[in-house]
Amino acid sequence: MLEALGSIIPRYSAGRLLDLGCGKVPLYELYRPFIKENVCVDWGSSAHGNRFTDQLCDLNQDLPFRDAEFDTIVMASVLEHVARPDVAWREAARVLKPGGHLLVSVPFYYWIHEEPYDYYRFTSHALQRFCNENDFAVVDLRTTGGAPEILVDVSSKVLAQIPKVGKHVAACAQELGLRATRLGPVMIASRRTAAQFPFGYVLVARKNVAT
Repeated sequence: MLEALGSIIPRYSAGRLLDLGCGKVPLYELYRPFIKENVCVDWGSSAHGNRFTDQLCDLNQDLPFRDAEFDTIVMASVLEHVARPDVAWREAARVLKPGGHLLVSVPFYYWIHEEPYDYYRFTSHALQRFCNENDFAVVDLRTTGGAPEILVDVSSKVLAQIPKVGKHVAACAQELGLRATRLGPVMIASRRTAAQFPFGYVLVARKNVAT
């Protein structure tokens, strides 16, 4: 998913950027060259700590920002942890300038994580619906990986449960698996299975300009 975001962020990041659910800000180096300022938001119970957080906010509630305050909003692997995603979408639409871009990534075939704050897995249809209901136009909506990537991810997580040597074995298996997903035949299998077995999704949405 990071690879897909890496191709999108340079094209659509600009101006003042709001990083919602920022965690350890893994995307900072990707968007930093293209923006004027970033504001990092997370909540106090983040599993990643709050070292890089500029403001503590609960994404299930209204954000403490003015209308149309940001040019770009990033929500990377966040929405599945928001109990009220409709509120997060509504607030993102409110604080984003018309013509600004919302960049979203979500997992789909993925293990339960950061319990107990793991609530949803969204399909492409759900993401499209959120856009329709919040005055966004879909610019780009793509799957990230298919059945091969899912098999690599699940296998490595299962292997990690082996006592003593599990983490080492899992790391080796994941590295070999990721290399295999770059081979031509496996890439073809990934593309052919992505629609029915998506590893996740990446979305670029543009806030509509009033006419």
